[in-house]
Amino acid sequence: MSSAFPRQSSVEHVPDKRTDVVVPDGESVEILQAISSETAQAIICRLETEPLTASDVAEAVDTSIQNVRYHLSRLSEAGLVEGVDTWYSEKGREMTVYALTTEELVVQFGSRDVRSR
Repeated sequence: MSSAFPRQSSVEHVPDKRTDVVVPDGESVEILQAISSETAQAIICRLETEPLTASDVAEAVDTSIQNVRYHLSRLSEAGLVEGVDTWYSEKGREMTVYALTTEELVVQFGSRDVRSR
């Protein structure tokens, strides 16, 4: 049976080349908390190759869809992942396609200028 919805369109997404994050002395940063778990790191590595839905990521990193959605939410709040498209399941349900927002993340501790080194 064919669907009235396009199942998977081609996703045209180009992440930023580089994002610099400065961690002020004595403060924590949301980005560091978001990427601190092995699961989050596995998700980032998988999304580095291509944009995917949460269910595709869950299958690729061998964890539950609930766990992936939790980490995608945290990564999205930290500005590292974003929804870039919508695909539809065979049953017509909308599925957000996620992609990285940056190719390179540079984290610096303290107040020195990252580019001056």
